[in-house]
Amino acid sequence: MKLSRVSATLLLAASLVAPAQAEPASSSSWTGPLSTRGRWIVDANGDRFKLKSGNWHGASGTWNGSGDINDPATHHAGEKADQVPLGLDRATMATIIAGFKEIGVNSIRLPFSNQMLKATAPVNGLKDAHLNGKRPLEIYDAVVAELTRNDLAVILNNHTTTSRWCCGVDGNERWNTSQSTDQWINDWAFMADRYKTNKRVVGADLYNEVRRNIWDDPNWGWGNDHDWHKASQQAADRIQQVAPDLLVIVEGINWYGIPVDGFAHGRPTLEPVRFLSHTLANPAKLVYSAHFYGYTGPNHSGATGIGETSDLRYQDFSPEELRNVLQRQAFYITEARKHFTAPLWISEFGVGGIDEPSARARDWFERFVDYLIEQDTDFAYWPLVGFHANRTGSSWALLRWDANGNRISVNDGDDWRAGAWNRLVNAQGRTGQVPHEERFNMLLKESCPQNEKLVGISHTGNRGLCTTSPQWSSTTRVTNEQHVTNDWASGYTKLQCPNGNAAVGYASFTLVCAPIASGTSTRVLWFDRGDNRPDLGGDWANGHYKGQCAQDEHIAGVAYNWRRTPDALLCRK
Repeated sequence: MKLSRVSATLLLAASLVAPAQAEPASSSSWTGPLSTRGRWIVDANGDRFKLKSGNWHGASGTWNGSGDINDPATHHAGEKADQVPLGLDRATMATIIAGFKEIGVNSIRLPFSNQMLKATAPVNGLKDAHLNGKRPLEIYDAVVAELTRNDLAVILNNHTTTSRWCCGVDGNERWNTSQSTDQWINDWAFMADRYKTNKRVVGADLYNEVRRNIWDDPNWGWGNDHDWHKASQQAADRIQQVAPDLLVIVEGINWYGIPVDGFAHGRPTLEPVRFLSHTLANPAKLVYSAHFYGYTGPNHSGATGIGETSDLRYQDFSPEELRNVLQRQAFYITEARKHFTAPLWISEFGVGGIDEPSARARDWFERFVDYLIEQDTDFAYWPLVGFHANRTGSSWALLRWDANGNRISVNDGDDWRAGAWNRLVNAQGRTGQVPHEERFNMLLKESCPQNEKLVGISHTGNRGLCTTSPQWSSTTRVTNEQHVTNDWASGYTKLQCPNGNAAVGYASFTLVCAPIASGTSTRVLWFDRGDNRPDLGGDWANGHYKGQCAQDEHIAGVAYNWRRTPDALLCRK
């Protein structure tokens, strides 16, 4: 959520011609649940399903954090939502959802807060009379049901912990700033279980804009309580146990450091994934996401005045520079045959509408939309719903209602964004069947996922690489040389799988083997003095020597020396 500038002061204490309109979305032909194949999201029939989404916020909170919570003036842009999707006090669900379909979206990112899940105060004053007197979560249930009844895919998004407007230093910086990691994961298990029978509820977007609080930065891979990679992997594992059909969507790190020239600071986004990605029990459910707004930047918090650094905003970059930055920060995720390969969902981007005064902001939006089209990238505009009074007020939303229920739309003829928006939702991209692709994943536990085999091991660093294999279930854990048939690494301790088995895991000097292999031709691959591997899978053990068998081979054995570091692989086909 990026309509207001990052709270830089708090961080320092520690961002008229009507164009052709979109065809109304008609997605009734798609069949849930959704999965992934390479960089593409597909439906249950294997057909590409492009997320042409928008954010319907409100259930995550709109209160700015000070003043009377019942006073609309204390809510962002005067838009008070009462912990339910915004606008239900001005229009019915059916009216709002018809507007979504009219402007061409096929899916909704539906933010919620953990506080909302437990709120008991009834909500009243809504246009759907049957919703009045219900708790916020019950209203959220009704919205999910109505969206999916209208063939729209729903992505659940844990936007905030407390019901407040995001995103500064507000107690919602990390998944565990205002609650424990265990409570956060338990809430996700609760939500996944609640909607698991509705196959048009397609995804769990784990947490929004992980960032620095007053004292501490989030990190990626340090293993402590601030490690977003670790926490998101744990949440993904739990969600897959409860609701295995859901996509699991992981956003990168939104901000670290203090935004002052001379101090380290920046917006890593998905850059850390290049060297440390996620491995799900069902890898075909992982999606990565990122947010981009023109007034922020890779090292710019978005602040103006106090907290504004000399770093460039995205809207300040030349076209070539912008493309390079976007590729580096997020769009590389779609590169084929890497351990990080996954669909990329730009789950927030947006700009002011009819009253946007900045030529740079307008130019950035046009260029960013063109890049989304060029890359055929899944997207979600922020926000879909807003308020207006005589066509005034915050103009970021694509659809806005006044207190009398009168709507204005991006397509009314006076909104400069209409051309870009309709160009985006009508863009021709890949459609139809998407074939299965060879998959690579990092070995993050003792064993690979149960449809993958181990193909690479690092000399140091305890890393491995998994790739596509036949499905397996039973395994043999090898801890000695009982299955070694010849001395293929003289002077080294050797672990070798039984005949007919391939390695599917390795940890603590244990080789995990599964009966999925055939072949008798072997070779010994040494990697004690440098990388020895094909150019497949990406850099899955950055800074460490790596050994990797060919794709038509499997690991049949591993040899290690007196230092107990793997030095050689027995590759078999």
